[in-house]
Amino acid sequence: MREEIKKTVENSIKALQKERKLSDFEIPEVLIESPKESAHGDYSCNIALVLSKIIKKNPKETADLLISTIKSQESRLLERVEPAGPGFINFFVSKECLQKQIGAVVKQKNKFGDLKIGNKRKVNIEFISANPTGPLTLGNGRGGFCGDVLANVMEKAGYGVKREYYLNDIGAQIKKLGHSVLGDAEAVYKGKYIDELRKKIKGQDPEKVGKKSAQIILKQMIKPSVKKMGIKFDVWFSEESLYKKNEVDKIIGELSKKGFTYESEKAIWFKSKGIGDDKDRVLVRADGIKTYFASDIAYLKNKFNRGFGQLVFFLGADHYGYVARLEAAAIALGYSRKQIKPIVMQLVRLFEKGKEVRMSKRTGIYITIDELINEVGLDVARFFFLTRSPNTHLNFNMDLAKKQSKENPVYYVQYAYARICSILKKAPSHNAQHSTKSQALNLLKEPEELELIKRVIKFPEVIEDTAKDYQVQRLPQYAVDLADSFHKFYEKCQVITDNKELTLARLSLVLGVKIVLKNTFDLMGVSAPEKM
Repeated sequence: MREEIKKTVENSIKALQKERKLSDFEIPEVLIESPKESAHGDYSCNIALVLSKIIKKNPKETADLLISTIKSQESRLLERVEPAGPGFINFFVSKECLQKQIGAVVKQKNKFGDLKIGNKRKVNIEFISANPTGPLTLGNGRGGFCGDVLANVMEKAGYGVKREYYLNDIGAQIKKLGHSVLGDAEAVYKGKYIDELRKKIKGQDPEKVGKKSAQIILKQMIKPSVKKMGIKFDVWFSEESLYKKNEVDKIIGELSKKGFTYESEKAIWFKSKGIGDDKDRVLVRADGIKTYFASDIAYLKNKFNRGFGQLVFFLGADHYGYVARLEAAAIALGYSRKQIKPIVMQLVRLFEKGKEVRMSKRTGIYITIDELINEVGLDVARFFFLTRSPNTHLNFNMDLAKKQSKENPVYYVQYAYARICSILKKAPSHNAQHSTKSQALNLLKEPEELELIKRVIKFPEVIEDTAKDYQVQRLPQYAVDLADSFHKFYEKCQVITDNKELTLARLSLVLGVKIVLKNTFDLMGVSAPEKM
């Protein structure tokens, strides 16, 4: 719908240029938005304000000129078009157009919302990537769910997506893990799992013990947790493989040839300060040991060499400083800053009975994602972790998560779906899809019906916007808004009536809501229960 209105505006500008009422110029980008208040229309646009600066007319005169041309076009898309403020135009979609949309939704089913904006462009989404030194925690869970859902959305939008987990399976943290399992003075990690590893692994070399321990942690803790989270990675990439294939040395050599390195204090430095970073970074320490950042640059290059045009990274809250240096690395390698998107996930805090829960009964150190899923279920865990923007802190309310009432947003939207399934099962033997081929949909005229249709057809816009800016919190919010509109419709409009045509029309509308809710659930990785 938004795209259709955009085309209508662009065609109006072209018509005015053809009629020589406007001079020839390159048409600026037409941005169509959804107003917060329904009185301001279904969609709005500031194009008249933008054009007024180009054609040297005042915004109101420009808006009137555009509106007159839009109205002259034979279109059943819009009921009315109105000026609003200096240079803004409000658009109200016609009832006839809205009614037809339900037929399209029912026809497309799970394909509704599929877009081609990605043009099959290869995108690599790397998320979780926790060191194989212990179980996955709440913080890992947030990045895990958000990364997985973003991958789902981008696939829906037509991108070629690969999910990737980067294993830091070499270096200092592996050696620290070895010391911890050996229980010597340099031990860092602790907990029940360390005690269990100590019983299984024999040896005195911290590095060898660390590697064996990391392999066990990956196989017996991390991968089972990932499966429990409902995530399937396409690639588990080993940092150690970069060294085995000599890719780290090669990337340092490449940067040196391009003039992006220098020696100082017996170390090799990357000249990142001049390309966006706040300071230069060490690639090779004075003792000859290569830094993690050197591996990161090699890994960056490896991804681009695999044909990915866009790289997305979900990073922990303590990795904020990595953003500028990763961008600097991409630029030094000849890529665009826009081709990489590091997303820093802020912290998660768990609250129960009004107090923050800090300690885990099982480990004595932290709360694992397994413990949370066991406590509240996968649906609630995924939904709650998706509700806030990644750059904001998330307070996970355990009391709310366990409630089975409309206060719990997961229960609220799943109940709407279950109610829809119940309605469709109780419906007469008529096939609801028949109404999409008749005039029955014209009977959908009640405010609650039209508002519900408007909410349903926003789904493709949610997909498009999220695929472009990666703000996955739109999905749970959209699900709640759609469920809310459905509940209001259900309270005001009897679905199964004595009027056969009206019943068919409303059944089609209900079926359309079911389809879109299911599509939204699938993207979020949340189940769609038919009974509750």
